[in-house]
Amino acid sequence: MSVENSKPHRVVVATVNGRDESPVTASLLPTSSAPLATLYGRPLLSNQGIPLHLDWVKQVRVNTSAVERRQQSHVARRTVKKDWQAAWLLRAITCMDLTTLSGDDTDERVRRLCAKARRPILYELVKGLGIEDLNLQVAAVCVYHRFVETARRALEGSSVRVAAVSTGFPAGLSPLPERVAEIRRSVEAGAQDIDVVITRAHVFGGRWQELYDEIAAFKQASGAAHMKVILGTGDLLTLRNVARASFVAMMAGADFIKTSTGKEPTNATLPVGFVMTRAIREYAQETGMAVGFKAAGGIRTAKQSIEWLALMKEELGGSWMKAELFRLGASGLLNDIERQLEHHATGRYSADYRHPIA
Repeated sequence: MSVENSKPHRVVVATVNGRDESPVTASLLPTSSAPLATLYGRPLLSNQGIPLHLDWVKQVRVNTSAVERRQQSHVARRTVKKDWQAAWLLRAITCMDLTTLSGDDTDERVRRLCAKARRPILYELVKGLGIEDLNLQVAAVCVYHRFVETARRALEGSSVRVAAVSTGFPAGLSPLPERVAEIRRSVEAGAQDIDVVITRAHVFGGRWQELYDEIAAFKQASGAAHMKVILGTGDLLTLRNVARASFVAMMAGADFIKTSTGKEPTNATLPVGFVMTRAIREYAQETGMAVGFKAAGGIRTAKQSIEWLALMKEELGGSWMKAELFRLGASGLLNDIERQLEHHATGRYSADYRHPIA
């Protein structure tokens, strides 16, 4: 696959570790921070954002036929088997944002979901796999603002984060001050991750400064919470729009870029994943900063989770195969992963009802 992007003009002002650094890298990255990831042996720090480079954004090109060929070759390869498959599925669980975003959500449903997040697979299965020492848990529980405090209390003492969808989810069309205030309320209630929705019309109109300013305002309101920027890729119509929106979101300070709300007719697809991860890679090469990736919507099978993990490994490397930089937003996915792990341990598939989510 080729995401053919013309590089922004860079003025060399320093050389660090034998590499020329741009003014952005030299001025914004604290030298004392521990690296979040590595890319081609180069340590990367968390994203602090950079000024908007309009030339960079406008010159982005995507070779759609190359992306489609890359997807076809990716899914056609032989998948991992046996113990390796079980290990990859366990890694997928640790990268999962277990999600409930229904109109009929209740406090009790959220508490049950949090209990599943703390112990994602049956104890007998944990013993059968010999993984008692892993203390396996999902990465986060994702809920509406109304249930942030409920989730926070239910997850107290665990490593599971509380994620809140915000900014007028899923449409993102409420007035900007209201969306910013919603972020602040969720952070005050205890949310550690904030999933924000962009105004898709800014992308269609090429209003990149407005999109940048919007996301930067969300970032400021998020404070210390991780901000995941939902692009709504199923609504953006072209892969070029997806790539451009990805770059603007990262420049504005996104900690993660996320495919979808899960409410669009088309959600996370592998072609979109390749475009977004290539954008993350180029941004890292240019700035020395790592941005995470979240695939959300329509991911329901264990096989799909392995395909997404393999995409991260091949496009960005092993540094991105962890919850700090990769998330799978899902509700029913855990059910199928648990069934596959039980088959691995016992040689038999169990019924769905034995693995309730919430």
